[in-house]
Amino acid sequence: MKIENPILRGFHPDPSLVATDHGYYIATSTFEWFPGVRILYSPDLVHWTLVSHGLTDDRKVDLTGVDSACGIWAPNLTWDDGTFYLVYTIVYTNRPRCKDTYNFYVTAKDVRGPWSDPVVLNRSGFDPSIFHDTDGKKYLVNMTIDYDPANIRFSGIDIQELDVATGTLLGEPKRVYRGSFRGTTEGPNVMKHDGWYYLVCAEGGTEFGHCAVILRSRNVWGPYEDCPANPVITSSGKDCRLQRAGHMQAIQSRDGGWYIAHLCSRPLDDCSILGRETAIQNVEWTKDGWLKLSANDDASPEDFYEVPDEPDLGWENAAAIPTGSMEKALAGRPDEVRYTFEDGEIPLDFLTLRRSFATNGISVQNGKLQIVGGCSPMSKFGQGLAARTQESLDCDFTAVMEFAPRHRNHLAGMVVYYNYDNFYWLFVTREGEQTVIRVWSDVNRELAVEAPVALRRPDRPITLHAKIRREKLQFCFREEGDEQETMIGSVLDMHNISDEHVVGNGFTGSMLGVNCADLQGDGVSTSFSEIVYSERV
Repeated sequence: MKIENPILRGFHPDPSLVATDHGYYIATSTFEWFPGVRILYSPDLVHWTLVSHGLTDDRKVDLTGVDSACGIWAPNLTWDDGTFYLVYTIVYTNRPRCKDTYNFYVTAKDVRGPWSDPVVLNRSGFDPSIFHDTDGKKYLVNMTIDYDPANIRFSGIDIQELDVATGTLLGEPKRVYRGSFRGTTEGPNVMKHDGWYYLVCAEGGTEFGHCAVILRSRNVWGPYEDCPANPVITSSGKDCRLQRAGHMQAIQSRDGGWYIAHLCSRPLDDCSILGRETAIQNVEWTKDGWLKLSANDDASPEDFYEVPDEPDLGWENAAAIPTGSMEKALAGRPDEVRYTFEDGEIPLDFLTLRRSFATNGISVQNGKLQIVGGCSPMSKFGQGLAARTQESLDCDFTAVMEFAPRHRNHLAGMVVYYNYDNFYWLFVTREGEQTVIRVWSDVNRELAVEAPVALRRPDRPITLHAKIRREKLQFCFREEGDEQETMIGSVLDMHNISDEHVVGNGFTGSMLGVNCADLQGDGVSTSFSEIVYSERV
């Protein structure tokens, strides 16, 4: 059976792939978005469904005020003796040298939780992982940052023994790899195979020169020798559909095959509008004991990977499979997702910024998603915004909203959002005696506001629509009772909502959301009865 890549589309970077007795899981980065760390489940390496987030309590995971592209970086999910270990970084600073990286881990018997309280490990770098050796010992592996401008900033990979019983690191860290000429050595993880310890790292930066390399040693402490065929995977300089390939992790499947998960992007005109995504590749061991892509010898990522024609779903410990997730996963990936809120829950697909939904004033009330007015989309604090990933370059996002602004400092609507300096906003507000709808653009802090259009039935629900056709975004709206929708504002350029266009670090991707802003501070809220994400096929 052939499966098309990427398997996790849209903003799903830095995948950590793990095999367990009851299926496979992938954890991905969430940066400034909350809840932190998406965890997806598959019974067969084919069908994937979001089942939980690893970090859900903003009293224990403090992202308040972190810069764009900071927050939760590169989680590593492992499973040992019936326990999941999730190790991750919170990056608090995005400045020329220091990053103020705090590394933590949490544990759980079930990925749906409850997860333990975070245990802080160190602050020496980011992209931590935990290696579980066959003798029962555990090790923390992370890249390191050198704050001195005279030295290489990405200064190498450290390994240190970890005592999980006490949550403490033992002895001193040892620098086992200083990186290659490719630079930007990060994303390390260690695995053991046929008596060798293999160190896998990302190099070349997470842009178009990205790659993954592998080294090995007979001792976990090294010395590690470089694979002569490195990199294992890269799209640098290649005419590939999947670009920016790198940051990989390998597993052996139930059928004995070997696979890697890696990040990639599908750029449009060299702009990764959808952000960094997750793909899977078949890999194999060479006669001399190195890992390589099965499909080719030039390390190019393939558009498809293969699994046995009839995946074996007869897992041991089947009770550990997340309730309902197999049925949902095997139903396939729908081209339309219609969100209603009668069950009283905010869908797992939705994220908010830096704090929990409850802290940001977002809840489900009377069968509707209610958002209490917060800060503007330009803020790092207290935004009333709920958003999901854009997964296709050709898609529609609609929302049915009820909103009664009392003056011009009450604004609510729909946002196509990259970060607080780059977004497009369709919102309803009050201008004098009229309730109006208008469009606001922010592109690297350059603002443009389009002329308002008065609503004829402001006391009735209004349907907002973001129509995205590759690089073009057209906002539309339809008042209740209208047969046709009305286009509003200019055709907007989606290239601006991409990793490559933003000033500073670009690590996320386009998010489609609904929001409410109270710039007066006298209390206002909005509600959404239905939100629909659909793709053109």
